[in-house]
Amino acid sequence: MRTSRWLFALATAVYVAAGLYLAIEPHYILGDSLSRVAAARSVLFSRDPHLAAIGFIFTPLTTVLQLPVVLLSHWWPALTSFNITGVLMSAPFMAGAVVQIRGICADRGAPTWLIWVLTAIFALNPMIVFYAANGMSEAPFVFLLCWTARRLIRWLHTDDVHDLCLAGLALALAYLTRYDALPAAAGVTLFVATVTELRARGPRRFRITDAAMDALLVAAPTGVAFVVWTVTSWLITGEPFQQFTSTYGNLSIVAQSSTGAIHGPLYGLLFSISETILLGPVLPILIPVCLVLSWRRRDPEVLAAGIVFGAVLVFATRNYMTGTTFPFLRFYISAIPLMIVLACQLVPARGTIPARRPGRHRRPRPVITGGRALTPAVFATVLVIATPIVTGALMMSPTLSVQQYALQEIVFPAPDDTSATRSEERRIIASFHTERELARYIDDLGLPDSSVLMDTVYGFAVYTATDRPHTYIIPSDQDFITILNDPAAYGVQYILAVPNSGRGASDAVNVRYPTLYETGAEIATLELEIPNDGDDQPVWRLYRVRSR
Repeated sequence: MRTSRWLFALATAVYVAAGLYLAIEPHYILGDSLSRVAAARSVLFSRDPHLAAIGFIFTPLTTVLQLPVVLLSHWWPALTSFNITGVLMSAPFMAGAVVQIRGICADRGAPTWLIWVLTAIFALNPMIVFYAANGMSEAPFVFLLCWTARRLIRWLHTDDVHDLCLAGLALALAYLTRYDALPAAAGVTLFVATVTELRARGPRRFRITDAAMDALLVAAPTGVAFVVWTVTSWLITGEPFQQFTSTYGNLSIVAQSSTGAIHGPLYGLLFSISETILLGPVLPILIPVCLVLSWRRRDPEVLAAGIVFGAVLVFATRNYMTGTTFPFLRFYISAIPLMIVLACQLVPARGTIPARRPGRHRRPRPVITGGRALTPAVFATVLVIATPIVTGALMMSPTLSVQQYALQEIVFPAPDDTSATRSEERRIIASFHTERELARYIDDLGLPDSSVLMDTVYGFAVYTATDRPHTYIIPSDQDFITILNDPAAYGVQYILAVPNSGRGASDAVNVRYPTLYETGAEIATLELEIPNDGDDQPVWRLYRVRSR
């Protein structure tokens, strides 16, 4: 326990330091992370603060967890403008994932040196470090998947109901982090039911009853989370699945973007396989070897990790093949813990896992001498030792690593390189710099509350950077539509507009006034145009509302 605490503290410190550097020095911030910060800020500091302002497009856990720190932004706005609240959320979660990986290896009975080698390879993987440090939902998602896998593996050995219940709880929290947890929950439920039915004794009806009870224990938390979240969304917004039906949802974003899957299912399949191998370069070797060893040893533990992490990878592949998501490397990040866990599974299981209440189907482990475990341990080390370097190198590819390749400009700066790739990397890193300057400009105008109308499709970065959030009228305000229909009547002085194309087509201002960006729509006159330094960011126009 003491070792886990020290490991957690050390990993958290390293990840927080990396995140603060990225946010404060080069200001490298990802939009999805900053948008969650904006949602948390609107809950606490908007003109109409209320919990439902968190939104129902994405599941809420990553935003809710930031609320206590976002509260401090009232005195220190840099916490939100530079995404520091996101960093302070993601770093401890990824540190928790490191602890869980070590726990999986220790539960396996692997040699101490191998436990630390595999833990370090996971913790120092560039993809793991980056997503621990950028405030995205990947960090809590990876932690919860690792927690699920560990408890499921323990349950196969101990048959302890506590392990099964905690696996179900982890899956429910994973669903509240990312929708990708649903296929994992379904796979785990089917796996648990199958295992229980196969190892139970007695008449078939009793075996089926036992299988149904165990499946219910692991599936119930996710089912409750799904129903509560869906019903809440339906009651408040009138739409149970805003992720799919809202103009701000993922399907709409993909349709409005030029980076979705447009090459067909076969390309999507090959691309997804490439992304998986990029993050888990030795998976093509580990998977068949582990399956053979599992069969020979009669050891089902290797299947648990495959079910948990593999279901997420299959789901990501299916989504990209059908054109419902983006070619983002982060969707395949579960390949990294899968690789590490499978490498550990090469070593024969040994030792007894302590359990609070061992079940009647507890599986005794054979006594394995150190010599018999040495060869597979060395083989595992040789296989995975260089994978962080391989992943780090391939993360610099603009084709395979759309959201990460700009790190090359930070890790290997080349100020004299004026190539198109390097210039684009600098523009990616400069994303949201213009929005911060725009927020500062509007703050300096000294406007009264409710003076600036904007949507947060792109305006979330302005909202996180302002020192005066009450100045802005945003979609989470319950009177937003009323004011949007007649800005002058409600004292609005300015409207922030973006081009009515791409994602800007879903901007509520453009939906209500399609020609506002170009002509002012006869309700406003152009005050200022702000060219954008960031990549794939709009040229802003600030319109002054005409008096009635």
